Amino acid sequence: MSLHLPPPGTNGDIRLIRTSLPLLREDPQDCPRGNALRARALLTQVPPRPRGKPVEDFALGPVMSVLDAVEHEGEDVDSALTRLLKNQKYHGSHSSWAESAVRSYLLARSALETQRRVLGRPPTFPVRAQWTASTQSETPDARGAIRYERTAWGRRYASADGAERELWLLSVNSMKRDRPLAEIAEAAAVALTGIPSQSAFRDIFRPVPGSTVRPQGVRIVGIGCGSGDHDVLADWDADEVERRFTEHAKPVLRRVVENDRLNPGSSCTRCEGLAGCEQPPRAPGVLGIPGPRRPRTRRSVSASDLRVHARCPAQFHLTRVLHLKSGDPESEPIRRGRAVDEWLNLRHENGCCRTAHLPDTLPGLSPAELPTALALLAEHQRACPLDGLPSDEVVRVQPRLTAYDPELDVVLIADPDLLYTRSGGWIWHETKTAAKPPWEGRALMETYPQLAFAVLMMAAGVPGGDPRRSLIELEVLYMDSEGTGKLRCEEIDPGDPDTRTEAHRIIAGLAGPWAVDETYAPTPGGHCDGCEVLTHCAVGRAHLEAR
Repeated sequence: MSLHLPPPGTNGDIRLIRTSLPLLREDPQDCPRGNALRARALLTQVPPRPRGKPVEDFALGPVMSVLDAVEHEGEDVDSALTRLLKNQKYHGSHSSWAESAVRSYLLARSALETQRRVLGRPPTFPVRAQWTASTQSETPDARGAIRYERTAWGRRYASADGAERELWLLSVNSMKRDRPLAEIAEAAAVALTGIPSQSAFRDIFRPVPGSTVRPQGVRIVGIGCGSGDHDVLADWDADEVERRFTEHAKPVLRRVVENDRLNPGSSCTRCEGLAGCEQPPRAPGVLGIPGPRRPRTRRSVSASDLRVHARCPAQFHLTRVLHLKSGDPESEPIRRGRAVDEWLNLRHENGCCRTAHLPDTLPGLSPAELPTALALLAEHQRACPLDGLPSDEVVRVQPRLTAYDPELDVVLIADPDLLYTRSGGWIWHETKTAAKPPWEGRALMETYPQLAFAVLMMAAGVPGGDPRRSLIELEVLYMDSEGTGKLRCEEIDPGDPDTRTEAHRIIAGLAGPWAVDETYAPTPGGHCDGCEVLTHCAVGRAHLEAR
């Protein structure tokens, strides 16, 4: 199906196609049509959607701001960081993380400049203007475009004579070692051919003063700002850059700007075409809560998000919105749960796992930790929900399910462990690992809010099917007091009125505070011990020290 432009509910000039590096990742969680619309940079929703943010939600925003002040304005590092820590635009813990990230970045930058000197290569200096590779024609092409712009976000450097350019690609935590070759090739191509430019809001990139000397070589550097780890991803001469671009990046760019396939998910939050899109299913008022006091940018939310926010709003903002991580080793239960999930997912792709041989090892687990995980897997095999399922039924492993509440402008996200049909209905199956049956003395959906979330999603028609034949299943794998693996299963009828009422109560209680929160204040407690972002949370550290 060809891409229809402009889509319903949008307006703007479609003659500009602007691509950025994230589009070349072809992330399976992204929506291809959404990415194609994203490349039409002047296309906007009509009427315009709110874009307000009570606090910054881009993790690298303060890092770039401080680096701009240091590298382009000549400000002292300590002075720029002091100013950052006073800026109310950022959450306090975000600023604390950014301070360490800036110092890590500058140390890495100094180390690679030293390496250049050792190799006898000329030093490089910061470049303020963006590099943009652009082409323009008088008449629209088959896509309706007359102008193409290719950008590569990052930190830019060049030798004094312009013969060498260097582009640093920043990641939030550790360095991305799995960047697609297409992305690296495109970064190098933009660095090679791009000219100094600048763009105003909803405008094309226009040339600005700066060196337009075509470099002889380009170096692409990746860095993780949280950890400081860095590496040279590409060090190519001009001929190599052009060859790599033609071979790896150009075909991906062609696919990205033309793809019309729908894959709704969290990327719907940034899509200008959502209001007129046929997906995801509409569910007005599904959360049963009033909206925020002030209009704000579209958001997504999952049951896990709501659970973390209820525990500590600061932890939610730092880990679920900014995606900051400490880099400290994860606990054994978390690693065990992930290892069990991954093994089951791989086996369930081929149907029932009952006869599959248990592995000798599991990723992330030590030999001492392995027996517990294998005991849990063995229990699951004895009662695999896919056992005996007719071959004509549909099985989906960890599918992404979405619904959209247009009243709140919120996209609901859920990822069941298993979703399969049975006699015309859908079975939503969740598998959890635990040290013991965790819901003793407490309502099941209170213990696992994702079950209440699933009830509301199914009540809204997601994923569809005959609601009278649909069920939600919970499978808990745990160890008893004698160290033996056990399994407990529970069923929830999403069509039962009392169940729906209880699900609405639980989710509204969690979602109400989340929807209106504008400060994400820390709520210290026992969860501070082992928190991923404790290093940057003064309140949490003080709480633990006072115990």
